[in-house]
Amino acid sequence: MLVLPAELTHEQAGACCRMLTQGLRSEPGATVVADAGALAHFDSSALAVLLECRREAMALGKTFAVAHLPTRLRELAVLYGVAELLPAAP
Repeated sequence: MLVLPAELTHEQAGACCRMLTQGLRSEPGATVVADAGALAHFDSSALAVLLECRREAMALGKTFAVAHLPTRLRELAVLYGVAELLPAAP
């Protein structure tokens, strides 16, 4: 499982994305889950990071889901029209 940090804004997005996509490549199984439960301070860059993780997972032939997505971030995803790309983990 990939774990997002407590803070994910434009300033941290590049490094976080690199770290998560590297971890994603070593994830076993057909589904990659990103746990967003720790996110407390974020901006729309968090969506960009999650979407890049999704893209990388799909390139590896895996599905992607998000656990514990904060309500405010889910609302941003709906506003930007990308909510369906970030399904909730079962």
